[in-house]
Amino acid sequence: MKHMSKYFAGLLLVSMATSCSLKKDPYSALPDSNILNDETKWPAATAGNYALLKEENFTRNYFQMGEFPSDDVALSGATTDPLFYSYTYGHLTNQGNTLQIWRMGYKAINGANKLLAVMPEGKSAAINEMIGENLFIRAFVHFGLVRSFGRPYTQSPETNPGIPVITKFDINALPARNTVKDVYGQIVADLKKGTGLMDNSNTNSYATKSAAMALLARVYLYMGKNDSARIYADSVITSGNYSLVSTSDLPGYYTKSNENNKETIFAIHHTLQDDRTWSSIGSMYYMSPGGMGYGEIYASQSYLDLLHKHPEDVRNKFVQAVYTTDANGNKVLATRNGVPKWYILKYANQDNVPTLSSPVVLRLAEMYLIRAEANAKLGNNTAAIADVNIIRQRAGLNGAALFTPTDLKGYASVLDVVLDERRLELAFETHRVFDLFRNNRNVYRNYPGVQTNPQTVSYTDARVVHFIPQQEILLDPNLVQNPIQ
Repeated sequence: MKHMSKYFAGLLLVSMATSCSLKKDPYSALPDSNILNDETKWPAATAGNYALLKEENFTRNYFQMGEFPSDDVALSGATTDPLFYSYTYGHLTNQGNTLQIWRMGYKAINGANKLLAVMPEGKSAAINEMIGENLFIRAFVHFGLVRSFGRPYTQSPETNPGIPVITKFDINALPARNTVKDVYGQIVADLKKGTGLMDNSNTNSYATKSAAMALLARVYLYMGKNDSARIYADSVITSGNYSLVSTSDLPGYYTKSNENNKETIFAIHHTLQDDRTWSSIGSMYYMSPGGMGYGEIYASQSYLDLLHKHPEDVRNKFVQAVYTTDANGNKVLATRNGVPKWYILKYANQDNVPTLSSPVVLRLAEMYLIRAEANAKLGNNTAAIADVNIIRQRAGLNGAALFTPTDLKGYASVLDVVLDERRLELAFETHRVFDLFRNNRNVYRNYPGVQTNPQTVSYTDARVVHFIPQQEILLDPNLVQNPIQ
């Protein structure tokens, strides 16, 4: 689908979404039949489904629930925001952020389902494109939800419950949870079909053939299907559609709109009218000189220790130390409740607006690191190290800062090298905690924060997943709760 330059297409988006649960009647600004039976409205309705991804209840929670449980961040004090429970692993069955992302996620899924039910495949290239885009949206949301509510694929996916797989809108349905394996199977099927229907003519604010292939690479990596992950990542890398930004441009990566960035494969595009100020993703990470933003969750000391091994690494620019003066007038690092203040800048200052960002979902650097991890697990150590070094060189590292297969700089394995490079490159982008748990590694927090210090969360712990929202279980008794400790 060739989209209009304006990101949203009016109020039609609400007509394509179900209401807050999987069961209740949908709310529509226009009757569904007015849209579903009118082919000319399908592009606007598809744009409406993208808009649901951008809704605060989805995008803010996707990027915060996916990052706050990690060891890359340090929460500096108690907060009434439910993100507190995602950070501390003190999950509640009636936790506000889990209910928000669940309901908004299934709105987007069912918005896609309604269109997929009426759009005839093969009628035109434009319709095929829209089918592929809606398949991508459905797959992306299922993936985002199963990461938070289902255990890692590497842990008994045949028996562990995931989330309900919804591929047809049914107002009377009371779906049970599918297994993790079933959920991933549907995600893969949707993305594979989408790659055959889409081209790469859309901007990176929308799904494309390459975006579907990139998400497939990530999904296969999570599944432990390393050869498939390597193949799909390689296809995106060698497509020529994307390029790594230069070393000099890397510090400004997230201050530019995604459509001006050739490294970004897919991002949830935000414009000035979408700035959520205090409710933005970055409001907890950063406070502007003018006082906009809470600035209460910082880069962790363990992450900083890794980053600061090489001061010349330009990725140091993605965090910002906050200084104050002591009683003697000396400049000292500021703290809040004993937690050193290191602002995180990846969700701030797009177009010079402190709380504006277009959060990146997929980018080329991740493809190199997916290929590197897959190769490390397949025993292709030379190839894995080569990809790690590509990312390190782009970050401004050279000479002794680069690895060789015979010189891992003290690391025990090539996989350890790759995982730490993922930590450096993809920090705060909702990868770290999933990288640990899917590789059967623990979260270890031995730094200041509101958590018990030190805190260890085992990859086998029941707390690695959030609870299914209790309100949804009351509406749908077929939903089974995750184990309560």
